[in-house]
Amino acid sequence: MGHTRHRSSYGAVGLDLDLLAGPEVALPFLREHVREDDWYPDDMVEAGVLADEARRLLLLFAWEGPIASLRTRAATLELLRCAWPGWEVRRLHDGQTGLRVHLGLDPGERDTDVYPGPALDRDDEEPADPDPPVAVVTIGADRCHVLADIDDHPVEEGPSLLERLRDAPEHGSHRLRADAGIHVDPERRRVGWWLNTARAHGGTLADRWPGWTVEFWEDRWAEHERASGGRFAPPAPDRAAAPADVRARLVAALPNATIGHGFGPAVPAERAAAARAAVLRAYAAAVGT
Repeated sequence: MGHTRHRSSYGAVGLDLDLLAGPEVALPFLREHVREDDWYPDDMVEAGVLADEARRLLLLFAWEGPIASLRTRAATLELLRCAWPGWEVRRLHDGQTGLRVHLGLDPGERDTDVYPGPALDRDDEEPADPDPPVAVVTIGADRCHVLADIDDHPVEEGPSLLERLRDAPEHGSHRLRADAGIHVDPERRRVGWWLNTARAHGGTLADRWPGWTVEFWEDRWAEHERASGGRFAPPAPDRAAAPADVRARLVAALPNATIGHGFGPAVPAERAAAARAAVLRAYAAAVGT
């Protein structure tokens, strides 16, 4: 079965919120975007969605927004599943390459250049942000470093990561939130890594570590906590507060995003009521009211 591809130069940060309007509103909204024949470079696409009506499958990735936050990711997915009843809703962790694989297309070539984020000092202010743009690196049984998560994931450096961090500031442990992380066990030559966002070809990065066993934990940061012996231990998401947090972001975005007057195309006025109703039903179902 064929597919159509659409693009927008705006709204990537709010894509997960747009989809909370449910299929009745969101599917026409997606189709009204500009038709596109070529794929954008993977490192330029900040969010994407594939709505497979035949299989009732919704695949989504985003670099920012509530679905890319350790605090609100699970709540956002729960709200989306409530807003799309009868559909399977899944996060993609490999971005556009995951969309192409689902469509039976060539995933495309992987960029071989790596741009690592710098190591942060212990007194740096970034890790204290509510959604800090940092990556946590734990090594062996006693090392913990915090990097700026501003470009490539540390796993993409391969074993040279160890040499680069040999004299980097030592944090001892990291008990705040993070965007991404990796645990390296040099003695057993094992690596596990995760992220909140998406990396193109994420499932194929093991070849950057020849001779090592590499496990991709997708967004399961708890695997990192276990592997590091608790040296990375962020606060658990507040299951009661997180849905309200997502709803607050949506309310703040309206009417300039999902409904009414956002960058083109906006949801037209005749579908605005249905969009609002879908959002309210999803929130009520998620919180049990």
